Amino acid sequence: MELDQLRYFLRVAERGNFTRAAEDLMISQPALSRSIQKLEEELGQPVFERMSRSVSLTDAGTLLQARAQRVLSILEDTKAEITDDGKSGRIRVGAIPTIAPFFLPDILRQFAKEFPRATVIVQENTTDNLIASCTQGEIDLAIVVLPIPAKYLDVEELFEEELFLVLPLEHPLVEKRTIRLSDVKPLPFVLLDEAHCLSDNIVSFCRQRSFQPVSVEKTSQLAMVQELVSLAHGVSMIPAMAKEIDQSDRRIYRSFSGQKPTRTVAVVWNPYRFQSRLLQVFRERLRQSTKA
Repeated sequence: MELDQLRYFLRVAERGNFTRAAEDLMISQPALSRSIQKLEEELGQPVFERMSRSVSLTDAGTLLQARAQRVLSILEDTKAEITDDGKSGRIRVGAIPTIAPFFLPDILRQFAKEFPRATVIVQENTTDNLIASCTQGEIDLAIVVLPIPAKYLDVEELFEEELFLVLPLEHPLVEKRTIRLSDVKPLPFVLLDEAHCLSDNIVSFCRQRSFQPVSVEKTSQLAMVQELVSLAHGVSMIPAMAKEIDQSDRRIYRSFSGQKPTRTVAVVWNPYRFQSRLLQVFRERLRQSTKA
C-alpha cells in the first residue's frame, strides 16, 4: 500500500466523485481509477460503492478513511517536527468570510516581513467547514466566531467586537440621537445567508429580546449586504472591523443604545497535531494584534 494511494483514496472519498478528485489531484481519471482498483485488489474488497455519477464509502472504505487520515497526519507531523527551525515552513490558516478580509491582511503583511522564509496559506470558508478541516488536520488553525460546534479542539478567545447598525444615507433613523433595538423592529433586514454565523449572531441577539428580524434579502457576501443597504433595500448589522475600513459615503453606521449586539472572535486548533514553533509564533501575533 503506497502513500499516494491513500492520498488519492482520501480525495475521492472527500469529493464523492472520481472526475472532481482527479482534477484536484491533477492526474488523469484513468490513472486515479487504476490506483484505487489496485488498492482494492490489495485489500481484497471494494472501498467505494460506485454509482452513475458519484461514489460512497463501503464499510471497509469508512474504516480505511479513518486509518489513512491518521497515517498521513502522523507522517506530516513527523516531517514538520524534524524540519522545524522556527523560521521557515508552512502555516495553513482558515477564517470565516466576515473576518478574513478585515482582520488578516495587516497580520499577514507583518508576519511576512518578520519571517520571509515562511509561507502562510489562507483558506476562507464557513465555520462548519473550517472546524472540520481543523479537526482533520487540513488546516493548522481557524479564526471563527463563538460558539462553535466542535469537540477536541483548543479554543482561545481573541476579542469581542460590536455589531453596528448600518442604514441608507437618507433613512429617518439617521437623525435620531439614540437608536434602540425597538426602532428597527418593523424594518426589513438584509442578512447573509444561513451558512454564515453573522446572521446567527444577529438573529440570536434579537430573539433574546423578543424580536424576530424580518429578512427580505439574503446574500453570501458582506460587501453585498452593505451595498443593498445603501440602495435602501433594508437595514443590517455589521461587525466593527468591517465598519472601520468602509470608505463609502452612501451609508451610515450607528451604535445601539443600551446593551449592544456583539460577537466574540476566537482562534481554534487541533492540540493533537504537531504545533510548530512558527505556528505558535503566529498565534502569538494574533493575540498581539488585538491589543494594538
